[in-house]
Amino acid sequence: MPPSAPEGYIALLRSTVAIAGQEPLVVRRGIYGGLGFAAFSAFWTSAALLLAGPHYGYDAAVIGLFSLFGVAGMLMANVAGRLADRGRARPARLAMFLIMLASFGLLALGETRLAAFIAGVVLLDLAVQGAHILNQGEIYAVRPEARSRVTSVYMTLYFAGGALGSALSAVLWDAGGWRAVCALGAGAAALGLLVWAGARRMT
Repeated sequence: MPPSAPEGYIALLRSTVAIAGQEPLVVRRGIYGGLGFAAFSAFWTSAALLLAGPHYGYDAAVIGLFSLFGVAGMLMANVAGRLADRGRARPARLAMFLIMLASFGLLALGETRLAAFIAGVVLLDLAVQGAHILNQGEIYAVRPEARSRVTSVYMTLYFAGGALGSALSAVLWDAGGWRAVCALGAGAAALGLLVWAGARRMT
């Protein structure tokens, strides 16, 4: 959509901050997205260390192939979009966080079991991608005339969560190994469930 009126860069930044203050739905969806991406980043930050470690001993080329299992997340895009269109975003989001939480149970077993690791990767990507699509479907309906600024608010929170997840993953890998990393990812998913449960009166 063309802008309703030309604005300078500083004015656009100010209006973006204003949107964050005026649209709690956008901020809440950004928190959901940030927690999901924190779990995702926590996993992928340390996954290569596990796969290159003494139990698996894979080289970089083989480890890189594991990212292909994440393609399964693309399958969730249409499903999540249709659920959002039908007004089922809230229960669908609950399902995404539950799947995310379950995926870290499998990933914890994946420390020594390859099948569990692969299943966990697939479920994690399905859940994170699905939640992301649900979030986008809702925030873009808030202010169609300011979609880029709405996206800026959402993605700032989204990537802040991812950066925090990566940083904590590296620390916890050194402190407690793979199980500590999985506890971090599960904790992010559990926190998402708590935020979801506390938002019953909100759309």
